[in-house]
Amino acid sequence: MDRRTLEEIRLMAVERVREGEPPSEVIEAYGFNRTTIYKWLKVALRPGGGLRMLKATKAPGRSRSLTPRQEQQVLRWINGRDPRHYGLDFGLWTRRVVAELIEKKFDIKLGVTAVGEMLARLGLTPQKPLQRAYQRDPEAIAQWQRETYPALARRAKAEGADILFWDESGFRADTVHGKTWGLRGQTPVVARPGQRQSVSAASAVSATGAFWFCLYEGALNAELFIDFLQQMMKYRRRPVHLVLDSLPAHKRAIVRDYVASTEGRLTLHFLPGYAPELNPDELVWSHVKRTGVARRPLRKGEKLAEKIGEQLFLLQQMPHLIRSFFQAPSVAYIGDW
Repeated sequence: MDRRTLEEIRLMAVERVREGEPPSEVIEAYGFNRTTIYKWLKVALRPGGGLRMLKATKAPGRSRSLTPRQEQQVLRWINGRDPRHYGLDFGLWTRRVVAELIEKKFDIKLGVTAVGEMLARLGLTPQKPLQRAYQRDPEAIAQWQRETYPALARRAKAEGADILFWDESGFRADTVHGKTWGLRGQTPVVARPGQRQSVSAASAVSATGAFWFCLYEGALNAELFIDFLQQMMKYRRRPVHLVLDSLPAHKRAIVRDYVASTEGRLTLHFLPGYAPELNPDELVWSHVKRTGVARRPLRKGEKLAEKIGEQLFLLQQMPHLIRSFFQAPSVAYIGDW
C-alpha cells in the first residue's frame, strides 16, 4: 500500500476504537497483525500526540552512495577535463563514462539515473563542446593578448590608423541551421534547392562598427587576395593595420610585395595559429550563418550569391551589431585598447 492509504487506515482504525469497537475486531477487518493497532493507539494517546501523529510523513528517500566530499571530487575530475586523462576510452563525458570513473576511483557502482541526479546537483549540464586543435600554442595566444595586440593598438593610435580584422568564409544553399517543431517521431521536412549552390565571402571589421565585404567563387589565392586588398584600400584616407590568420594565400611573396608597395598605408599582422576565436570576424560569420539563408532556405529561382550579398549589405548598415561582436569574452582583449 502507498503511504497515503496507510495513513487513512490508521486514522479510521483509531476512530472506530474510540467509538467503542473492540481493537482486535477493528484490526482484523483491515487484515493487519493484532498488535499493530495497540501501537497506533499508544501513539494517538501520547501527550502532545493525537491523530496528527498517525499522518504519513515524507519518505526520506534513498541515501546517497557518495559523500558530499566525494561528489566534489567528481566535479573536479569532470570540470574542464578529458575522460581520456583517466584512462577511459571516450572523449566526452556521459553518465555512463562518469559511472565508470566513479567505480574505478571509489569502487562504488552507480546507475546512470543516479549519476544524472548527482551531476545536476553539482551544477553540471550536457553541453556541446567547443573544439580546439591540438596544435594550439597557449603561450603564443597569451602573448598575443597581453603584449602583441596592445603594442599594435598603441602604434595604431599614435599613427592615426585603423585596425581591421579580416576573415573568409563559405556558404552553401543546402545547409539549414536551427530546429523546427513537428510531431514526435515524424521528422519535419524543409524544402531547399536541389542544386548545390555555393559562394565564398571575405570581410573586414573594426571595433568602431565598420564592415567591408566582397563575394567570390572558388578558392582564395594570392592574386585574388591582392585584388580584394586593393578594393578595400580604395578611397581610404587613414592607414590600415589588418589582422588576419596565416592562410597560405595571405603570406605569398607577391602579397608581401603589394603590402610593401603601399608604403605603410597597409600592414598585415598574423594571429597565432589555430586560434580563430581571437578574430571577431569569426563571430560575424557565425551570426550570418545562423540567420538569413540559414533560416530561410532559397526558393525556386533564387541565387545564393544574391541572398548572401543582400544579407551582408544589411549587416553593413548596422554598426551597433558589428560593435556588439567585440564584446564577446573571446575577443575582450580588443576592447581594452
